[in-house]
Amino acid sequence: MKKQIPNIITCCNLISGCIATCFAFFHSPDLALLWIIIGATFDFFDGMSARLLKVSSPIGKELDSLADDVTFGVAPSTILFSQLIVMDFPESLSGIADYLPFAAYIMAAFSALRLAKFNLDERQTMGFIGLPTPANALFWGSLIVGLNNWLCNVSWGWLLLIVMMLISSWLLVSEIPMFALKFKHWGWKGNELRYCFIGVTALAVAGSITVAVTHDHSVLFGFLRPWCGIILLYLVLSVIKDLVDRKSAQQNG
Repeated sequence: MKKQIPNIITCCNLISGCIATCFAFFHSPDLALLWIIIGATFDFFDGMSARLLKVSSPIGKELDSLADDVTFGVAPSTILFSQLIVMDFPESLSGIADYLPFAAYIMAAFSALRLAKFNLDERQTMGFIGLPTPANALFWGSLIVGLNNWLCNVSWGWLLLIVMMLISSWLLVSEIPMFALKFKHWGWKGNELRYCFIGVTALAVAGSITVAVTHDHSVLFGFLRPWCGIILLYLVLSVIKDLVDRKSAQQNG
C-alpha cells in the first residue's frame, strides 16, 4: 500500500485537472483555476511523498506527466478556448471564426512536449529549462479570470490572446533557464531569490484579497487574480538571474 501512496496523490492531481477542464467548458474560469491550483498542490506532494517513502517508480513518473498535461495543459487550454469562443471575430474571418478557438489546444500539445523533454533532460534537477507547465497554467487561468470582460470589449482581444498563446507555447519548450523553488537547505545564503519571490508572492496575494474584499468582491476572486502578474515577475526574475549568471561565468572564466 505504501508504494501506491504517491500514485494515489498523482491521480488526485489528474482528477483535479479533469474537474478544472469541466468548469472551463462551462465558462467558469475562476473555479477552473481553483481546481488547477488544487491539482498543483497534489502535484507538489506526490513527488515529496515518493522521496520521503523512497518508492519512486517509472510508472509513477509516466503517470505524473499524464496528470500534469491534463491539469496544466488541457485545463488552461480549455479556459482559453472558452474565452475565445464567446469573442467577436472580424467579418473577414467569418469563414474560419468557428474554428479559431480550437487553436488554444496548441498550448496543450506544447505542454505535453515540455513535460516529455523534462523527463529526459538531466539538466533540470535544481532548476527548469523553459517555462514550467504549472506556471503557464496559473498565468492563463488568472489572466482570463481578471480580464475576461475587458478582453471581450476590445476588437483585437482575440488576436492578443492567440499571439500570447503562441508566445507561451514557445516559452514552454524554450532554452531559457528558470529558477525553481527547490531548496538544498533552508538557509538564506544561496536561497535569496527563492525567499524574496515567495515573500513577494505572499504579499501580492494578500494585497489582492484585501482589495477584492474592499470592493465587495469575493475572497476567492482576490486569491485568483494576481497570479498572472506573479508569473510575469517569475519570468523577468529568471531572465535577469540567467543574465547575471552568464556575466559572472564570463568574468570567472
